[in-house]
Amino acid sequence: MFGSFTANTPGADFGERMLNTVASQSIRHLFSECESVDVVIRCNPSSKLLQGSIDSFRMSGRNLVIRRDFLVEEMSFETDAVSIDFSSVLGGKIRLRQPTQAVAQVTLTQAGINQAFTAELVKMRLQNIDNPELLQFSGGEPVSFQDVNVQLLPENHIKIFAKAELPNGLVPISLSATLEVERRRRILFQNPVFEGDVVPENLHGISQILTQEFAAILNNMVDLDRFDLDGVLMRINRLETQGDRLIFSGYAQVEHFPKGG
Repeated sequence: MFGSFTANTPGADFGERMLNTVASQSIRHLFSECESVDVVIRCNPSSKLLQGSIDSFRMSGRNLVIRRDFLVEEMSFETDAVSIDFSSVLGGKIRLRQPTQAVAQVTLTQAGINQAFTAELVKMRLQNIDNPELLQFSGGEPVSFQDVNVQLLPENHIKIFAKAELPNGLVPISLSATLEVERRRRILFQNPVFEGDVVPENLHGISQILTQEFAAILNNMVDLDRFDLDGVLMRINRLETQGDRLIFSGYAQVEHFPKGG
């Protein structure tokens, strides 16, 4: 179910209002659900629209759901000048004459991150893992991880609790790490440290090894390219934990406007 989509442009002329409406209808197809999406397109003087010149484009949204399972509390991006094919607007679409970049910010909540670990796309990457390092503890049987719970901490620190499923039962695992960005698209869990205070002492040995293997698996999982936003490629310049929120700042490479559907 979609929420509201607005073109917040008081005083805008007909051309801007039409462009805002078409942009809003296109942007909504990025998300499975949303609470609100606001689109603002500026063009002064408005006659530049006929040549396809736009001064700026801004989108902001709240409580957005990507691919049915990934909740984003807030997302915004804003471009400078953009060149479009104005004739496409008359047909109810927006076609970029060339790709453009936008300043972007994305806010995730701790609850949203934990919900993401219940998504099938994520769970399938945590099940039936046959790394040689794990098989030696499972008698050659694949190992799965479940019940993942994330706790955000100040200064980009994080705690993660989970359970490893071995043939003879579940082994609790716990680690702390520092969140960092690699190549502007992957989230890394750097310097993972085993936290034994929530693990029974008789399981410390195996839990510590499983914890390190789990951290290595996580480092190969969190890649922004898997969000698969139609026509929008997100890149991260920095991230920051603030209370129970994780905030990404970076840019979006907009190859084309989302296709209607």
